Amino acid sequence: MQDLERRFFEAFGKASSFRAAAPGRVNLIGEHTDYNDGYVLPVAIQFSVTVLASPRTDGRVNLVSADFDSRVSFSLDEPLIRDASAGWSDYPKGVMSEFLQAGLRPCGMDAVYRGDVPIASGLSSSAAVETAFAVLIRRMNGFAIGDTDLARLCQAAENRFVGMNCGIMDQFISALGQANAALFLDCRSLGYEIVPFPSDLYDVVILNTRKKRELTGSEYNERRSQCEEGVRLLSGALPGIRALRDVSTAEFERHAPGLPETVRRRCRHVVEEDQRVLDFVTALRSRDEASIGRLLLESHASLRDLYEVSCPELDAMVDIAMSVPGTVGARMTGAGFGGCAVAVVRRGTGKALAEAVLEEYPKRTGLCPELYETRPSEGARAEKLE
Repeated sequence: MQDLERRFFEAFGKASSFRAAAPGRVNLIGEHTDYNDGYVLPVAIQFSVTVLASPRTDGRVNLVSADFDSRVSFSLDEPLIRDASAGWSDYPKGVMSEFLQAGLRPCGMDAVYRGDVPIASGLSSSAAVETAFAVLIRRMNGFAIGDTDLARLCQAAENRFVGMNCGIMDQFISALGQANAALFLDCRSLGYEIVPFPSDLYDVVILNTRKKRELTGSEYNERRSQCEEGVRLLSGALPGIRALRDVSTAEFERHAPGLPETVRRRCRHVVEEDQRVLDFVTALRSRDEASIGRLLLESHASLRDLYEVSCPELDAMVDIAMSVPGTVGARMTGAGFGGCAVAVVRRGTGKALAEAVLEEYPKRTGLCPELYETRPSEGARAEKLE
């Protein structure tokens, strides 16, 4: 933090007066269900984005990214546009644009931010940036906007300004995460339950393949379109459905033969993954280790074979993790095509898992992995500095 304060003083010749932070996330289970109005079970992680800022009265915004060693300036009195030469700035700029469109005009600011959420790894570094700036703007301006609406605003920033057609999960868990708990979220109603995570029994280990991906790639939007096509076709037999979350596994089995093969596989993953989330919540509450492990592995197989968003690096990571005694279950997490896997391991076995991955994974892939042990952490927060 002292280094970031020094960077702020070097950039602006004064001390900051506000601080905000927001975590990244790892999704335990429920992948590619969020934009299908389904269920997810993420936890906020102990990696975050921190912003230091001071307000301005002239409507000007000066942003410095300490990670990219880059600076941009713009005015809130002029139309906000994306900046191809400084793509990192689109995320806070998009949040400011959404505040303006909501009729909440923020003051200008000088701000410096830095994050330790690994970029392009599936841990939602972009949502952490958006949420950190959103809680900062709310606190700095005294806006009366609740956490759920704030998460919606951040999602809209990524959808409409950045151009990534993501669901609500990443911003929601970054805003509302709680320590030592997972968040069971209904992505349609945004109703949620706090599910205690048995930290006395298990740790969460994030396994970064170090294979980067572009989430805005065509594959993601293609999968979303295929799901929407499935809903359109299934609605002939199931006229009340609005999204795949409305289709039970039994209903899907009855009507799946009428779907084109690719659409059928995509939809099968989503319908069955929603049920896996419900089953996983039950398994966590009852500390049913066998079910926790089975459901994680079934999720990975479905993402690999039906939704086809895994890759050899993710498959290798899961395979190595499962060869280590003490690993309860593992799967790819995030949008896929690279990024991270997540493993639930018995307490005290994370070191053995790290040793196995660091030895075996480079042999199989030629890449050097990173591993992060984490516990579920608190969501976004902002404060005025004395």
